[in-house]
Amino acid sequence: MPMVHLVHKENSMETNTEKNVTLTLIGTIHTPHSTLDNIPVQPVGGAAIEGYAELFPEYAEGLTDLDGFSHAMLIFHLHRMKPGFDLMPIPFMDDKPHGVFATRSPRRPAAIGVSTVRVKRVENGRLYFSGADMLDGSPLIDIKPFFKHVDNQPDAVSGWLEEKEDNIVKTHRSDARFA
Repeated sequence: MPMVHLVHKENSMETNTEKNVTLTLIGTIHTPHSTLDNIPVQPVGGAAIEGYAELFPEYAEGLTDLDGFSHAMLIFHLHRMKPGFDLMPIPFMDDKPHGVFATRSPRRPAAIGVSTVRVKRVENGRLYFSGADMLDGSPLIDIKPFFKHVDNQPDAVSGWLEEKEDNIVKTHRSDARFA
């Protein structure tokens, strides 16, 4: 069974331990994006770009009833990112550094991506979707349905991104800085 192993090394004077997490992969995401260059940086930027998540046969039944939802969240491994991360990256949508946890930079300590995509259909162990902003072959960790009464946050504030144009996430594409 394919898995992703995540390791946290904690080094301090009091402790020298490793914390491991093993995540079982449930499938593979297929998209037209074969390289890290010029990919939409968010699903809304790739609203017209379609892909599909193909589940391993032992998980296919878990897609039952997902076709009743308009959107789903795909959680996946950023498998082609170069090793390491920067705690103060310059994100795609700005020219100033921000803390990695205040960005959606793909170079993250745990290299996990989350994309909310539009469900097109579910058939034969596959979830077909639009909003593809991930690489072809991305290992799929989980799928969660989007609940409009729970996941929407009408009073949300977007920090440093508030100063940007409203359409910036729709028009920005990746570049070589994280390749």
